[in-house]
Amino acid sequence: MSNQNRTAPRRLVVVMDPIAEIKPAKDSTLAILLAAQARGWQLRYATQGDLWLLDGVAFGRLSPLEVFDDAARWYALGAPEIAALGEFDVILMRKDPPFDTEYVYTTYILDRAKEQGAFVCNDPRGLRDMNEKVYTAWFPECCAPTLITRDMRDMGDFLRQHGRIVCKPLHGMGGRSIFVLDQGDKNRNVIFETLTDYGRRYAIVQRYLPEIVTAGDCRIILVDGEPIPYALKRVPSAEDNRGNLAAGARAESRPLNDRDRWLCGVIGPKLRDAGMLFVGLDVIGDFVTEINVTSPTGIRELDKKHGLDVGGVLMDALAARVGGA
Repeated sequence: MSNQNRTAPRRLVVVMDPIAEIKPAKDSTLAILLAAQARGWQLRYATQGDLWLLDGVAFGRLSPLEVFDDAARWYALGAPEIAALGEFDVILMRKDPPFDTEYVYTTYILDRAKEQGAFVCNDPRGLRDMNEKVYTAWFPECCAPTLITRDMRDMGDFLRQHGRIVCKPLHGMGGRSIFVLDQGDKNRNVIFETLTDYGRRYAIVQRYLPEIVTAGDCRIILVDGEPIPYALKRVPSAEDNRGNLAAGARAESRPLNDRDRWLCGVIGPKLRDAGMLFVGLDVIGDFVTEINVTSPTGIRELDKKHGLDVGGVLMDALAARVGGA
């Protein structure tokens, strides 16, 4: 818990990609910041390059931030100031993948900030440990058949067993480098070679789930372990297999069903207990395909379609975690 005076306004640092480059109408981080500002929180902005450790203390070069729900002008920054990160109530880590070595180093800085008084969302250790594709292995009962390997022969065997599969790198986002392969596809070997760098890098293959065509790739948002009651349904275009909005999928929505709630009941409590307050489950048909912990998106679409305030739900959960309203 932060050592800030509890009568003072709460203070939040957001660590994100350059705010000038976001798409404000779709950006979930902006929605969260708008909710925080509406609740009277003071906002500070930083990118990865603004953070450092000095003699074990986490510091940041932090700019005062004001946000607006305006597609023409969605932010204003003040002059940056140096401050110890542990002095803030909450640090919101919203840097997008790729999950590379620099990302890992940033989580070390955030670990120190957490030890020095700030609540970090999502928890830095969880960000390191819960790779969005690999972490599904902790919940095999919730997932379709899945293989994570560097061995191209094992990938070929998996394809022969299931007839049609999805192949993905472990570090990507937004539908990048996702392949759907049929047994007779003559490109299969070159795809396996590309994804594994000729057996030097792990990749993931999953049984293809045909429900993606009609039911879409659905994003369920968990806040402090509990699901938002609607899923963002992303339906691939006729020219693409991928259910990613960045890849041209169509955004719809649907209420959660009993299977969704069962999946959330299995996965949500473990994420909550690990300090992962804001998570996106990707669900196709009856199965979870990814567990997104770095910077889940989709809340702007759900807010607009259903009159929700998902960012506000998260801010209320964060306020409860750091104490008081």
